Amino acid sequence: MRTLPDDDEDLQITLWALYELHYRGFEDVDDAREWQPELVELRRSLESSFEQELRDRAPDTSPDGEFAETFFSFVAEHDGPSLAKFVHKDATYDQALELLRLRSIYHLKESDPSAWLVPRLGYTAKAALMELQFDEYGCGDPTKLHAALFARGMDDCGLRNEYGAYIDDVPLEVLEENNAMSLFGLNRRLRGASLGHLAAFEVTSSIPSRRIAQGFDRLGLPESMIGYYTEHVEADAVHEQLAVRTICGALLQDEPALRDDVFFGAFTCLDLEDRFAHRMLQEWAA
Repeated sequence: MRTLPDDDEDLQITLWALYELHYRGFEDVDDAREWQPELVELRRSLESSFEQELRDRAPDTSPDGEFAETFFSFVAEHDGPSLAKFVHKDATYDQALELLRLRSIYHLKESDPSAWLVPRLGYTAKAALMELQFDEYGCGDPTKLHAALFARGMDDCGLRNEYGAYIDDVPLEVLEENNAMSLFGLNRRLRGASLGHLAAFEVTSSIPSRRIAQGFDRLGLPESMIGYYTEHVEADAVHEQLAVRTICGALLQDEPALRDDVFFGAFTCLDLEDRFAHRMLQEWAA
């Protein structure tokens, strides 16, 4: 008999482990388990509950208007707490390292959830997504992958830089952020939500990255870690236009019925970041 999760955190860590079978797997788990029917059935059950929770949090419909400008306004009007502002002015050295440990769960596989989308898109959206991913993956240089830059910065900070090293330390909010990206990326029917999430992520990256880089400089973190964030200041200022106008724009030109899902994915990105920021700012204030 299948055991149901005891609480939200139990559900999310189980779902994260099941998703990881589709990424790099685990040393002590046979790769054949990736498609074991019982595990796929369990994953579908857990992610259905998670997806419904995300949809219950989101607005019922997307805003009207020309897509690109409406999308930028939708993101700009979302008012939530800012970890970047706190890091810029107030964070301690230890708090900065804690943030890096928690962020490492995603940044050490940066852009991988979006890569699932490539074969699921039309020509224009596919080509634009590959342009963005080419930058994320170091323009062909394995030492310049964003994940590799983050790993190098982690090592220089004296932190563990192995993939998933700090998974036992992360709160529910980090698990939800990572699982939402996998949920959207791994399910073809949620391709609109995945691209909406990607677009919102890129739109909200450039200015916060600058603030974090300045905060890390204030705290004396290694140049490699500062450089990871300064790399995103310029790159994501370009990526936000590419993600919204070209990638999502092309998707909706081909499949206009996915508009609500695009905004659902965008809202989920913003909402989960708000929840993580609330959690960390409350803990640090205490």
